[in-house]
Amino acid sequence: MTSRFTELTIDCHDPEPLAAFWCAALDLKVIERSGNKVEIGSWEPTVEEVRARQMPPTLQFIRVPEGKAVKNRLHLDISPIDLSTDDEVARLLDLGASKMDVGQGPGRSWVPMADPEGNEFCVLRTLAPPG
Repeated sequence: MTSRFTELTIDCHDPEPLAAFWCAALDLKVIERSGNKVEIGSWEPTVEEVRARQMPPTLQFIRVPEGKAVKNRLHLDISPIDLSTDDEVARLLDLGASKMDVGQGPGRSWVPMADPEGNEFCVLRTLAPPG
């Protein structure tokens, strides 16, 4: 038997608002709150389902005392499914994200951004049907 990718954990100062941002950005829901942790996802994992097949991982936001110091070595890439990339970027800016300049240069097909606590992510090309 192999392992399953079940959670991605993001360190942060304040889990509740960061989880709220990502719930709104990705249309997810809070599935667990406990102490200094908020977990969000599109489903509530059970041992049986995880053992049966690979499912989408959940995101966990855990309160830590230290701040973010350097560029993330891991980041999320997201793809709009019903808006243009530009419209999705505008929506995420309204939710509290910010654009980043990471030296990507002109002609790129993605938009580097940061969530409200500065964690990097990219908005990729839209998957919305044309027209």
